[in-house]
Amino acid sequence: MELIESLSGKIKGKKVRIVFPEGSEPRILGAVVRLASEDLIQPVLIGNPEVVKEAAKNRGFNVENIEIVDPANYDKLNEMVAAFVERRKGKVTEEKAIQLLKDENYFGTMLTYMGLVDGLVSGAIHSTGETVRPALQIIKTKPGVSRTSGAFIMMRGRGQEKYLFSDCAINVNPNAQELAEIAVESAKTAEMFGIEPKVAMLSFSTKGSAVAEEATKVAEAAKIAQELAPQYEIDGEMQFDAAFVASVAEQKAPDSKVAGQASVFVFPELQSGNIGYKIAQRFGNFEAIGPILQGLNKPISDLSRGCNEEDVYKLAIITANQTLMN
Repeated sequence: MELIESLSGKIKGKKVRIVFPEGSEPRILGAVVRLASEDLIQPVLIGNPEVVKEAAKNRGFNVENIEIVDPANYDKLNEMVAAFVERRKGKVTEEKAIQLLKDENYFGTMLTYMGLVDGLVSGAIHSTGETVRPALQIIKTKPGVSRTSGAFIMMRGRGQEKYLFSDCAINVNPNAQELAEIAVESAKTAEMFGIEPKVAMLSFSTKGSAVAEEATKVAEAAKIAQELAPQYEIDGEMQFDAAFVASVAEQKAPDSKVAGQASVFVFPELQSGNIGYKIAQRFGNFEAIGPILQGLNKPISDLSRGCNEEDVYKLAIITANQTLMN
């Protein structure tokens, strides 16, 4: 993919350190060995070194030159526990912190928070909640962003067609303020991928064609987003055809600078976002890369448990590029 090649060029040789909590998982090992050999990142695997090396050996991977950190024998554990307790501000005792840090996702997230690595990729064998929960508790969202969100880059034809869909992974039913924040963060993500952000706030209504609470929420979100980030072209509420098809846009939203030429599509809630990206993926033969978590202070990426080695490779490259934005 030309997009991945372009993103690879931005990080090659920059020694971005990405931690992989699922250190003995074969899909992770295959991707990590490839990433290291191509000098795209400096991977850090979490796990018992003997277990990780045995898993690598069984798959024919050489991890001798890859850093492996064992939470059970970590020389900075006391420092990490203290930092964890301080970060949680009374919500976690020292004893509870020690217990939680036995979990590889909490441990990897703390490595990221403490600046010992630049970002994290997990989720091959963990649920989204298991990956995201430590990030929300420890990394937390950027100032002005109340929630993280999950975007997908949708690509077809070697990246000749590429769009961004959001939020398709995290927020079940965001309110107008949250939806506006998702729109702004999505515009920023689009720029990272070389997509000129023209953001359509999607609904079943276009510019008041239907009167309903759900459509009003989207229209309000569009106004808030425009105020939050006037540098971006953000408009709504609008139906997908009005956002995407120029002839429909001329009829339904002739005065819009986004309608008919949208590149970023913000769905009103998770149900439609998740369904929408999977329809594009299966019916339209788009490749869906993500979810890319947006709005966090440091990059934390969540793989699908159905991912393959290539998915891990690509998401690690994306995560490393996100470190350049922060």
